[in-house]
Amino acid sequence: MINIIKAVLLSGLIALSGCAEKPDKTLNIIANSWIGYSPLFYAKEKGWLDEHDIRLSSVVSLGESLHIYQSAKYDVFAGTQYEYQTAYQDDPTVVPFLLLDRSNGGDMIMGNRSLDSIQAESNPINVYLEINSINYPVFNDFIRQHQLENKHFNYINSDQLKLQSDAINGTEPTLVVTYTPYNHELEDQGFQALASTADSLNLLVLDGLFTTEKRYQQHKGQLLSLKTLVNRAIQALHDDPQEYYDKVKPYLVNSSFEDFKTSLNTIEWLNGGISPALQKRLDEANFPTRDLL
Repeated sequence: MINIIKAVLLSGLIALSGCAEKPDKTLNIIANSWIGYSPLFYAKEKGWLDEHDIRLSSVVSLGESLHIYQSAKYDVFAGTQYEYQTAYQDDPTVVPFLLLDRSNGGDMIMGNRSLDSIQAESNPINVYLEINSINYPVFNDFIRQHQLENKHFNYINSDQLKLQSDAINGTEPTLVVTYTPYNHELEDQGFQALASTADSLNLLVLDGLFTTEKRYQQHKGQLLSLKTLVNRAIQALHDDPQEYYDKVKPYLVNSSFEDFKTSLNTIEWLNGGISPALQKRLDEANFPTRDLL
């Protein structure tokens, strides 16, 4: 009789354990609207991420992406080395696991005055930027490269969508720290590029995907699959740019196909590997590469 009771109790425990909520295996990623992250958007629109239980959410700004990653407990965030360093200060277990691209003109300073006019300006200069993002070190590099340390800058913190409307409505000397595809609207409103990562700026700007060491181990299979999907998406871009553009267009802020193709010239894809010269710069910047897939 005792054995029968034990068997019934054991069966009940097994049944209860089977009804218990299973751990969530979904890999949650947050990324902002930047052409270098478009392989993620393409993979999402093609349904490839669903096949590997990967969920991608998109936002407007880099700062917003990092904030949501930290506050909403996402597994992975897309960002530059600046966002990585910010996250690392809060959690030293954060690591880069996939490099997507290098900015080669994709990050820029635009103005409603020429560079000569800015250098000669004695009044305060408005500077619109995402202050808690790579925008800030990009602008500091601009100041150093063009000897503008004696200027008075009025920093105005805003996301890329809002700063466009605010910046174009002013008559004061104005600079905007931006990146593709947001620069095209500013160009249409008469702003000109004064410096970029393709010319006078010396700052290395990399984009990648980051997670914690714990999540790296928990989702290793999905992360490897994600790398394959990114490679597959970039190949699709090379094979049929129009089809690729049609898929990612909703994420690129009303960018036309011509603007999209122009923007592609401002980044260098890194899915094919890291050159010795780039590795040297990464080492000099103390950027870890040991966990890169």
